[in-house]
Amino acid sequence: MKKLLPIVIVLLLSACIYVLFFWQPIEHNVLDSYAEPEGGGFTLQTSSGAISLKDFRGKVTLLYFGYTMCPDICPTNLSLMANALSQLTDKELAQVQGIFISVDPERDTMERLTEYVHYFHPSLLGASATPEVIKELADRYGVAYQKVVQEDSATNYVVDHSSETYVVDPQGKLVERLSHAAPPKEIIAAIKKYSIK
Repeated sequence: MKKLLPIVIVLLLSACIYVLFFWQPIEHNVLDSYAEPEGGGFTLQTSSGAISLKDFRGKVTLLYFGYTMCPDICPTNLSLMANALSQLTDKELAQVQGIFISVDPERDTMERLTEYVHYFHPSLLGASATPEVIKELADRYGVAYQKVVQEDSATNYVVDHSSETYVVDPQGKLVERLSHAAPPKEIIAAIKKYSIK
């Protein structure tokens, strides 16, 4: 054992020297693997009728993709968005529109969506469309979601989904993505950054 100890020490020292002076890790950017989301226009249904992104030209539009039976992620993000909206003046609030887009059109009726979003803030819109339209829109915005069957659950299935908030400027261009649970001050900063002065 004593004879092996010097060999082990030499090997460890050699490995440390290699790592410190010669090893160069390959840098991998997630965006290298996935195209940047392009965003773009859409037409969706609400309880009051059809809406299009172009209807909100001149406003900052906040888009969040989720579903009303989401147990925690959606309520968290919508609560934070509502908190941010509640801190705006009437003039500032008139320059922003929050839209919650359901990725579960099978269960989320227009009436259910409206009731759900108004629980958080009266200015929010709940919208959805056919599964095909939602899939195409989600792909363009870089939104990932997947139905997961849970036979022992009262709801039968959940929908795993990404949880970013998408910021669209007054010209209709996707300009920023806010991470999950972005604090109200970060949401407010994004609204004010892109609002028409």
